[in-house]
Order: sequence, then structure tokens, then C-alpha cells
Amino acid sequence: MSYASLDAYSRKLRGAHEAAWTGATLPEGAPRRLISASWERSIQAGVDPENTAAPLVYDVSRINDVRESHPLQPLLPLLAGTLTTMADASGHVAIITDGDGNILWRDGNRTMMRRGDRVGLADGHKWSEGSVGTNGIGTALADRTPVHVYSEEHLMRVLHVWSCSAAPIVDPDTDEVLGIVDISGTAPSLHPATVALVTATAKLAESQLTVRMYERDERLRRRFDGLRDHAGILVTATGRVIAGDPGGLLGERIARPAAGSRYVLPSGRAVLLEPFHDGYLLRVTTESAPPTLQLTFLGEGQPTARLGGRHIALSLRHAEILALLALHPRGLTAEQLCFYLYGDAGNPVTIRAEIHRLRSQLGDTVGAKPYRLTSPVEADFVELRSLLASGDPSAVARAYPGPLLPRSESPELRRARDELEVQVRASLLRSGSPEDLWIYAQTANGRDDMQILERLSTTLPTTDPRAITARIRLRSP
Repeated sequence: MSYASLDAYSRKLRGAHEAAWTGATLPEGAPRRLISASWERSIQAGVDPENTAAPLVYDVSRINDVRESHPLQPLLPLLAGTLTTMADASGHVAIITDGDGNILWRDGNRTMMRRGDRVGLADGHKWSEGSVGTNGIGTALADRTPVHVYSEEHLMRVLHVWSCSAAPIVDPDTDEVLGIVDISGTAPSLHPATVALVTATAKLAESQLTVRMYERDERLRRRFDGLRDHAGILVTATGRVIAGDPGGLLGERIARPAAGSRYVLPSGRAVLLEPFHDGYLLRVTTESAPPTLQLTFLGEGQPTARLGGRHIALSLRHAEILALLALHPRGLTAEQLCFYLYGDAGNPVTIRAEIHRLRSQLGDTVGAKPYRLTSPVEADFVELRSLLASGDPSAVARAYPGPLLPRSESPELRRARDELEVQVRASLLRSGSPEDLWIYAQTANGRDDMQILERLSTTLPTTDPRAITARIRLRSP
């Protein structure tokens, strides 16, 4: 793109910024669809474009410990050497983050790094979209794809002098994003083609991770082959099935296992997970398959649970505990549950007493050490997360009757509730039909949502009862 074209695009972006915050129509051609979607997510997350720096989450005294414990630590010398060469040659800054967008390592041009210090482009600072809005690191994390973010495409105005190219490193073992590789510089000097360089660096890291994963798998298989009794299926610590299942009953992966937990095969037969070196063996048991625990916790009604078809009356506290265990399938200690429920003011003794009472209703469905759900779980809020990932706004609208446990004051559940609400709303505003928006407008938060109601009043025919209702609500004090 020529400098003249960049100037024209920048002017459009400046107008688009104002439109985005006033709800007006964005100018044609600015910003790109990837950027406009990121702006919408950032605005929904409450990012202020007048913020001046990324927040610090790791003090300098802790950053070395954080690096040492991160899965990318063995690859840092390789990645750092590759990125520093690029940055030094171009006068830019090279960055590696963790999977939350926190900067683990930075190097490059000294002048540019000093400028980066002013906006928090330095070790220990958080660059997720939820923290600083649209930027290369955060948007690459959110979309799991390489991106180039140019100047005024950033949401925060202080970043308009910067451009950045970033690419995610995806763990071949877990399919989780482990971190981001990024090169940042002044807006005109960082060419969009830089995104190809950071992508190649990320792929280099992924190839090294793949080799290490295969080496671990092979060591585990050799130990498995040495067993006299092969009556089991071998899975890795992350749940990948690597031996003992020639018929492919389990597929490539099961939910990340926990020692002593039960697992139900697609045939309905139960198996028990046993620790085996760095992985697990699934052994067939003589037990019948445990009943399914069904949780309905979305919306304003009373939270309900069913176990094998039997209705379970739940107090709000017991519903909160079950929700937290469903959201953390690997299990939680009493101390973790206490913190998630009460924050710093809680007492683990209270949690143990509540678990004892809950077990009187659910029996062995609630396991111990750590506390976890041992039965298959069907939860409406967990299913909603899957639907959000699928990108089907109509399915999302139908599956969302309202917030997760709206009466709960648990800090962790408030966070999960707000996160679901923001994601549902963003999905529907981004690509939902008027029918989808109308469904959302009947929920607790949707009834008075000005942007939803304005969209309904302008997209539906003026005589449509739903448009009339939307206009009435908009005029209500």
C-alpha cells in the first residue's frame, strides 16, 4: 500500500473510531472486518480508548520465575535468536507472550524499547484485547490467527503511532494457544509483510513442540508395550489416545483426565483411569456407567439439577459449587473452591461442610482429593460455550435464556457470567438475525439493551410488533 493510500485509510479510521463509540455507521472500507470485530469485542469488554498503557501483571522480580515455569521456556533461546535478528535489522521490538497475552520476553532496538516502556510494551505487561483493546498480540490471541494491526486500527489512541505483526503458537498436544510472537514498530516503518515472518517463527516453535510431543509419546508407548497385560487404552496426560484402541472407540482425544476418575465409552461402558508413568491407562470396570448429571443454571428461574432422571433440589450455594466443578473438570481443592466462592474472606472448613451436605444428595457423583464431578455432565452453560465457539448465532440465541446463576455473588461465577453475557451479546450483534436479537431482548439484560433495541427498531419493518415494542422500550425512562 502506498503512503497516499495509507493516509487515506488513516483518515477513514479516525472517522470510524468516532462512529464506533457513537453507534453510527462505520465508513465504507474502514476498518477491515477483522478489526471491526475486534473493536466490538474490546468495547464490550469496557476498554477505554483514552487509556495510556497496558497493565502490569508480573513484577520484574517475578518474571524469571514465570518464564521458567512456562511451556515455551525450552524454546525461548531459539525464538529469541530468530526474532532479535529480525528486530535488530529493522529497528523494531520483538516480543514473546504467554497464552494470556502477558509479555514474557522482549528485545530489539533500544530506542524503540524505551518508547515501548511508556505504553507498557515491556516484560510483565498484559496485552490481551480485554486489557488494551485491539492490538496485534490480543487480536492474534482472540482469533487464533496471524494478524497485522496498523496504526489507527488500534483501539487505544496512544497506540496509533505503533503497528504490529503477531502470530499465535498453538500447542500440538492440547490445541491451546501457548503464546504469541510479535514484532512491533512505528506505524509507517513496519511493513504488513512482517506478519509472514512472525508466522514462520510461530510455525518453527510448533514444529519443535510437535517433535518433543512425539518423543514423549514414543517413550510412553514403549512402557505400554512392556506390559504383560494390555487390557487397557493408553492416553497421555492431556487426554490424547495413543495406544490400545485399534477400533478407534474413543477417537483421538478424551477430556483431560484425572487419576481415579471414571470415563464412559461411546458404547455406554464405564472405564477407570489409572496413572501410568506420564499418562493414564483406561481399564474396563465391572461397574455400570454412572448416571448423567444435568444442570440447568442459565436464566432467572430456580437452578435445577437431575441425576439419572431424578430431580435434585438445590440451594444457591450447592448450585454454585456444582457450577464451579463443571467449569473446572480437573477438580478443585477446598482452598480453591473457597476462594472462587468467597474471595479472600472465605473459610475452607465451610466448603468441606457444604460438600458433605451436597454428597448426601448426589453421593459419589462428587469426588474428593480434589473435589470434582465423577459422572458425565450436561450443563446448559457449558453447552453454550461450545455453541459460541461454533459461530452459530441462532443456536446461541436459543440456548441463552439469561445470565448464569444471576443471584450468585461468587467472584469466579460473576466473572464467568459476565464473560458469557459479553460473548453472547457480541455474537448476536455481529451476525445475529432480527429473530435472534428479539430472543435476546427477552432476557434479563436484553430487555433494556439500547443497542439491541435500536438494531431491532431499524432492521424490522416499522409495523412489526417487535419493532414497535423495541421503540416503546427505547422511549421508556
